Amino acid sequence: MARYVLRRTVGWLAMIVVATNATFFLASWFLDPRSNYRQLRPVRTEEEISQALRPYGLDPRQSVVHRWWHWLTDVGLHFDWGHSPRGASVNSEVAYRIVISGQLIFAGVVLSVLLGVALGVYTASRQYGIADRLSQTLSVVLYNVPTAVGALGLVLLAVWLNQRAGGTFLHVAGASTPGVDGTVDRLLDRLDHLILPTVNLTLLGYAGWHFTQRALLLDTINADYVRTARATGLTRAQAIRRHALRSSLIPTATSVAFTIPAVFTGAIITETVFGWEGMGRYFTKTISENDVHGAVAVAAFGAVTTAVGAILADIATVLLDPRVRVD
Repeated sequence: MARYVLRRTVGWLAMIVVATNATFFLASWFLDPRSNYRQLRPVRTEEEISQALRPYGLDPRQSVVHRWWHWLTDVGLHFDWGHSPRGASVNSEVAYRIVISGQLIFAGVVLSVLLGVALGVYTASRQYGIADRLSQTLSVVLYNVPTAVGALGLVLLAVWLNQRAGGTFLHVAGASTPGVDGTVDRLLDRLDHLILPTVNLTLLGYAGWHFTQRALLLDTINADYVRTARATGLTRAQAIRRHALRSSLIPTATSVAFTIPAVFTGAIITETVFGWEGMGRYFTKTISENDVHGAVAVAAFGAVTTAVGAILADIATVLLDPRVRVD
């Protein structure tokens, strides 16, 4: 297993390097950092703009190969991903936002997967029952609710509850409250700010896992090996839990591994509505501000998380499916 993971890691590492460098050239061709200075007053000349961008390796008068080599040596030797056109450190921005998004995404993804898979297993084993029909109806409704609508609905509900309670016990914006001191107080404050965005991601994300797991389990619940297991004396619930569920979890585990990197940069609407400065909002910020280095860093982060997801998916497949063997 260790040698297999190592081989996969080396292969993905090579792909990350190629994809990140290709992104640098694409971003350099399509993003124009000079736009950030042309709107300033008094008006800057092209020479003044070039002088302002040159220390950050963004001077368009230098060849793209020269800028790429300057950026590559900084990343390779110092792990310095450069600066924005205004001089902000990309390393500091990404490090801060990864922590912010990680708290939100981890809770949202874990809860939505657990809820969706559990509900899929429960309803598949009770196909066409009342619980199955009611849960499917609710999941269909929530699945078709736009993320922005669901988030705004939760905000309105939280505001109404706060007014009825006569205080703010559900925060609707930001990842923390300024001025809160003490480790325990900060932890409780962060958890309070996590409630609404986590509920939004969970309620709007579990339905997909519910439908997927229900369909997968129904495909295996009447398989020959499940009937054989029941013939050996196992109850229907035991046969489902020990045999049918194990096989049906393989595609779900693979999907979860690849979903995490997509959610990291894709939770833009949730972060915007609830005021979380995570990777999703940073991605849109780099594009709107023509931040070449920031866009490349986001692409590299996405490539790394995708690689980690792919390796975790392979490991999950090996652990769940005894037919798979790793030489």
